[in-house]
Amino acid sequence: RDYQETRFSPLKQINSNNVAQLGLAWYLDYDIGRGFEATPLFDNGVLYTTAARGVVLAVDAKNGKVLWTYDPSIGGNFDSKGCCDAVNRGVAMYGDKVYVGTFDGRLVALNKQSGKVVWETVTVDQSKDYTITGAPRVVNGKVIIGNGGADMGTVRGYVTAYDSETGKQVWRFYTVPGDPSKPFENKAMEQAAKTWTGEWWKMGGGGTAWDSMAYDPELNLLYIGVGNGQPWNSKVRSPQGGDNLYLSSIVALNPDNGEMVWYYQETPGETWDFTATQNMILADLKINGEMRQVIMQAPKNGFFYVIDRKTGELISAEKFEYANWAFSIDKKTGRPIEVPEARYQDIRAMVFPSPFGAHNWHPMSYNPMTGLVYLPTRHLAQPFMDAKEPYINKLGIFNVAIDAGDDPELTFDLRKLLFYGYLQAWDPIKQRKVWS
Repeated sequence: RDYQETRFSPLKQINSNNVAQLGLAWYLDYDIGRGFEATPLFDNGVLYTTAARGVVLAVDAKNGKVLWTYDPSIGGNFDSKGCCDAVNRGVAMYGDKVYVGTFDGRLVALNKQSGKVVWETVTVDQSKDYTITGAPRVVNGKVIIGNGGADMGTVRGYVTAYDSETGKQVWRFYTVPGDPSKPFENKAMEQAAKTWTGEWWKMGGGGTAWDSMAYDPELNLLYIGVGNGQPWNSKVRSPQGGDNLYLSSIVALNPDNGEMVWYYQETPGETWDFTATQNMILADLKINGEMRQVIMQAPKNGFFYVIDRKTGELISAEKFEYANWAFSIDKKTGRPIEVPEARYQDIRAMVFPSPFGAHNWHPMSYNPMTGLVYLPTRHLAQPFMDAKEPYINKLGIFNVAIDAGDDPELTFDLRKLLFYGYLQAWDPIKQRKVWS
């Protein structure tokens, strides 16, 4: 409901005194047997939401009647390009239009009243394993969209801005560098290439921005969350090491031209599918007696970050869930102090959190009245070891250059005790759990 992505409602009609009186008003059956991850938007009595592959529904909020449906007509064969189902996380609204990214990589503008297509454009190379599952954002008359696919074939991540009225491309920002023998798109890519080794560009590099974005209209900064490397195993994609910018980073862009203003990398040399694509929240917090404009994120890696959203300076970072890949975050350098064995160098390592993340796509929210963040959390591990077979780029298959392996001592009953999910309230100033 706001650019700050707080997912907080100030409405007070429902409270602790009457919540028990709530009952079912209506329900809507979706005729699609796939996952649902969308956050609906409400405008003038109508709910706008999405189903799998980018199907859009306009629903009367009073009675659940479907007013119109848009179907992007994507065949089921395309579903194999997705790592994690053909889901969609919602639409954007601006003026008289609704915007959606479709699973096959199109950005579509629909008339808000009728659902008719106003314009559409293909945002990806559809011969590769690109997909779109995230919701677009609209900033200064531009529709911003990212993509996914960095668990599959040769994919290089980027975000693109399109004119909201015409669909014409305005700018594109790549999140990882391409072939260094060719001219770099900008100084950010030239800087990033120095942090990679080997022939990463032949594997794509990954870094897809498949979910979260936020915008500060006062600073005129667009924040994007960047995903994992392709393949996951950093020893394969960048054999001599390196931070592999801008994987697992929050990147602040000028939304008018797509130029990078600052970045903060949460997991340098990412090798566990630790993305920074989880949702980001903007807030003004009083920290050590000073009001700070911050961006907050609880990414997969298990640390809760509070960052100055004007400069990218790390303010604080603490574990919100058990994480054994790093001891802590160095407050001076902003870098994690890693547990060496976690990088599975010729060993098998049981790593917390798992690639599913201590927190994943499930939105968190911030209540400025309580000052707390409400955070869906997972306690989950995965064994990592180098793949026994040489890495080969293949389209349409899960392709990450690791062998997950298994632990015979982890029986089903033991897994139920060790692996679980829960909701917690987190104090971002004191960096501690309040309840769970």
